Amino acid sequence: MGWFTSQKGRRHIVVCGHITYESVSHFLKDFLHEDREDVDVEVVFLHRTPPGLELEGLIKRHFTTVTFFQGSIMNTVDLQRVKVHEADACLVLANKYCPDPDAEDAANIMRVISMKNYCEESRIIIQLMQYHNKAYLLNIPSWDWKQGDDVICLAELKLGFIAQSCLAPGFSTMMANLFAMRSFITSPDMAAWQNDYLQGTGCEMYTETLSPSFSGMTFSQASELCFVKLKLLLLAIEVKPIDGGDTKISINPQSSKMPANTVGFFIAQSAEEVKRAWFYCKACHEDVKDENLIKKCKCKHLMTFRKGVRAIQLVGKTMANKTGATPATPFSAALSKPLLNIKNSVMAKEENGSKPVMNGRLVPIGPNGLVDETYGGYHISYEVKKLMPTNKPADQQKNGKMEVGIADDQAKDFDFAKTEMKYDSTGMFHWTPARSIEDCILDRNQAAMTVLNGHVVVCLFADPDSPLIGLRNLVMPLRASNFHYHELKHVVIVGAVDYLRREWKTLQNLPKISVLNGSPLSRADLRAVNVNLCDMCVILSAKVPSNDDPTLADKEAILASLNIKAMTFGDIITNIESMGDSKDALNNMGDTTVKRPGPIYGTNVPMITELVNDSNVQFLDQDDDDDPDTELYLTQPFACGTAFAVSVLDSLMSTTYFNQNALTLIRSLITGGATPELEIILAEGAGLRGGYSTPDTLSHRDRCRVGQISLSDGPLATFGEGRKYQDLFVASLRNYGMLCIGLYRLRDAALTTVDATSKRYVITNPPFDFGLLPTDQVYVLLPFERKQSRFSFSETEV
Repeated sequence: MGWFTSQKGRRHIVVCGHITYESVSHFLKDFLHEDREDVDVEVVFLHRTPPGLELEGLIKRHFTTVTFFQGSIMNTVDLQRVKVHEADACLVLANKYCPDPDAEDAANIMRVISMKNYCEESRIIIQLMQYHNKAYLLNIPSWDWKQGDDVICLAELKLGFIAQSCLAPGFSTMMANLFAMRSFITSPDMAAWQNDYLQGTGCEMYTETLSPSFSGMTFSQASELCFVKLKLLLLAIEVKPIDGGDTKISINPQSSKMPANTVGFFIAQSAEEVKRAWFYCKACHEDVKDENLIKKCKCKHLMTFRKGVRAIQLVGKTMANKTGATPATPFSAALSKPLLNIKNSVMAKEENGSKPVMNGRLVPIGPNGLVDETYGGYHISYEVKKLMPTNKPADQQKNGKMEVGIADDQAKDFDFAKTEMKYDSTGMFHWTPARSIEDCILDRNQAAMTVLNGHVVVCLFADPDSPLIGLRNLVMPLRASNFHYHELKHVVIVGAVDYLRREWKTLQNLPKISVLNGSPLSRADLRAVNVNLCDMCVILSAKVPSNDDPTLADKEAILASLNIKAMTFGDIITNIESMGDSKDALNNMGDTTVKRPGPIYGTNVPMITELVNDSNVQFLDQDDDDDPDTELYLTQPFACGTAFAVSVLDSLMSTTYFNQNALTLIRSLITGGATPELEIILAEGAGLRGGYSTPDTLSHRDRCRVGQISLSDGPLATFGEGRKYQDLFVASLRNYGMLCIGLYRLRDAALTTVDATSKRYVITNPPFDFGLLPTDQVYVLLPFERKQSRFSFSETEV
């Protein structure tokens, strides 16, 4: 049996859930990495069955930091034995390859309930498979994200990473490498592209308080100083609202000045490097040329400042871990926002009169002069109205469109037909009234007549009874409100409609989605959706891997990938332009503003394939010489951004433990802006709700997004002529407010023509003196532009 005895002054964490040799070795490799600062934390594993020989050997190798106890997390005595009440955090690992993801999530949520029941103050970090199961954690009274409780939802993040790759190919690889702890060793024997890529994999995300020399600067000025002088990439800062609310993470914010004690988020090679931002002193270091000489200086005011800040940080951490200042759960916190009485908050005065208007329309006024919110004499909340049936279904059938779930009195307020731009109630995503799946199904002929170009093709393998993968998490980031409506890429899903009917409830309110009832292995179906003209082809499988041979779990995805690569395009396709005068409404779905010739060979179609089993990556590229035992991140398809596996998300557990804000930053970059308020709305199960456009919700569009800019033409073309990366970084930031974070470079540098579809690889945060090529593409964080988007090569008016 035995009891855990903690050493005085040394922290410990408890890890439970799916404990096997593979899961433990992956976890420990990342958790105990040398690049982490002072990892003086003992790891205690608690599992029902004794460890196997391999696992026992692994634990013995790490005997100074790792202990194993046999017992159940559901048993109070066992919780006392491993001292859960004294633990710095409790981590719950999920089995990513389980046949029933919902049952796995339910078991892990029960483990959380058991630990929270034993000790409410415990900080818990849990891995969940399915997005819809997140809602059940909100039901646990003592679950509080403000106290450090966090959930890593594998489906949400995996599909979010893939979605961002549709906007900026290869971005999934860059982000996955950023939060995994890796040390790079380059060698002259390696190809030049591998050395460039490996240098980027050594970068990680760190946080550090900025020294007082930064206070009063704008973010752009601070980011430029960090890059040029300190050789650090400042990505985001923590912003404390004036009204004293929760701190928010602001990525590449525009114009606002930074107060003292601002916490910055950096991309760097190690925690040691990031300390330069803490030590930097304008008086002492302004003339220092070598960034390695920026060390602690003797300035008196700086010394007092540092002592004060560190003391505040330590006290704050202790308070948060032990007492948790506010008892508000995420539920009450979110409801304290103006969610319940939406109508009152969105009233505005018309310029030429005193009558209240909403969305430019008059609002019915009651006898007391207030907005009439009654229904048959009863006062009803907005949420209830949203779910009420209508009295006159016949009226809604006009124009052949059924407006689903909108009460009569709302029809006066919500004039959907006349509203040009629509967002959900949080203002974070584009929204449309619910449509039935039948309205969005195309047959092969309709698809062929549709001018699809610059779209996203999702090849989905699923049986009618396959577990839901949560396609909403793939489409929502592509519908973020910081895109203008015409910039949204059309999403065409090729797969079995029987399965998609079950997913449709979560997709029905998102615009520009079509479904082709067919097979991703049918070349005729792929030609019908113009796979050669798409911006990205995503290959996913919802099928459950069989226990007999796990290596066959990816057979459909690999076959589909090789099938597309073997296709040829050109004269085979009928000229779809000639059908442009068809009266069919489907013609308007594709983005006809940008016409470009597609690749002739399938090998040049931009593609990302999701794999269950890492070792199967060797079958994706026939021209690579990857050894079957090569780690996923070192393989060519991963380095090029054409393969993604859920295993790369393992390291998020340790990242979240050491730096809670890192997960928040990753989530806001990846999901397109999901907020706790939105989580609560989605937890209701009724899908996204439409909302009025108010100055407050419209301001939510003003957040940066991921983009990819070419150096072959446009305003940055001059930098492709052999200039250095630092020149590009400074000019982009000063002139356009864009933050450069990496390059996407042709693997065969000898190619001089710009062929965007040739194989490229990812270089994360290149060194300042890195030479640029005209064929390079740059990953940037673009600020939202209200009037004109210079870099999406399109114009818009708001």
